[in-house]
Amino acid sequence: MSGVLVCPAPAKLNLFLHVVGRRPDGYHLLQSVFRFLDYGDELRFSLRADGAVTRANPLPGVDPEQDLTVRAARLLQRETGCALGVDIHLEKRLPMGGGLGGGSSDAATVLLALNRLWELKLPRAELERLGLQLGADVPVFVYGRSAFAEGVGEVLQPVDLPPAWYAVLVPPVHVPTPEIFGDRELTRNTIPITIAAFLTGMGHNDLEPVVCRRHPQVAEYLEWLKGFGDARMTGSGACVFAAFATRDEAEAVMAAKPDSMGGFMAQGMDRHPLYDFAD
Repeated sequence: MSGVLVCPAPAKLNLFLHVVGRRPDGYHLLQSVFRFLDYGDELRFSLRADGAVTRANPLPGVDPEQDLTVRAARLLQRETGCALGVDIHLEKRLPMGGGLGGGSSDAATVLLALNRLWELKLPRAELERLGLQLGADVPVFVYGRSAFAEGVGEVLQPVDLPPAWYAVLVPPVHVPTPEIFGDRELTRNTIPITIAAFLTGMGHNDLEPVVCRRHPQVAEYLEWLKGFGDARMTGSGACVFAAFATRDEAEAVMAAKPDSMGGFMAQGMDRHPLYDFAD
C-alpha cells in the first residue's frame, strides 16, 4: 500500500425532497432520492506515522478543528484506536451551502479512504454509523449507491435510476440549512410516497418555496432553467438542476445560459467511486 491516496468526493443531487414529519427531538423526517454526479471535490491523503491529523490547506473562514475532514479522521482514530495519522489536502470545487453535499461527501471520502490507507477493514455499516455522527448526509456517501432515503436521511434502500445528464446552476448564494428547516412556513406534513411512485414521476422539493422566498437569486436561476424542462432545487439549496437523457441536450442548456450564471454539467453515477473501499 502506497502512503498516498488521491480520491474523489462526488456531488449529490436530491432528485426530490419531502418533509414528512418531525421527531420529538426536533429533527425533521424526510424522504428523498440521492444520486451521485461525476463532478466534485478531490482529496489527497498522505500517511503519517506520528498520529497527527492535519489539513494541508485549511478552508478560509473555517476553524480547522471544526473542519469536517479533520473531524472525520479523528473520529475514526478514536473509534479504532489507530495510531497512524494523515495530512489531508482538499481541492474544493463544490460550493458551500449549495445543496450538493460537498462537506458531507468530503467527510465520507475521508472515512472510506482512511479505512483503506490505515488498513482498518471496517465494514460499510460501521462507517455509515460513524458518518451519521458527522452529519445526516454523510451515510449515503458511504452507502455508495443511488438510494431512496427515509428517517433523517440515514435509512437507505438501493434504487435503480435511468441514465441521465444534469445541467446544474450555482447561484452565488450561501443557504444555511438550519435557517430553512426553521422557517415557520416550511411544509412538514407531506404524505409519504413509495419508490414506485417516485419512479412514475411523483416528487418535489418541500424546501424550494422557502429558499426561493428568502433568496430571490435562487428563484431567478430556477425560473430560467425551467424553460428547458422539469427543474428543481437540490437539498436546502442554493443549486438547481434539470435532467436530460443525452449529453448533447445538457450541453445545449449550458451553452445557452447567460455568462452571469455559474454552473456545470455532469453525468449521474449509480455507484460511488470508492464503493470498493468498504465491504
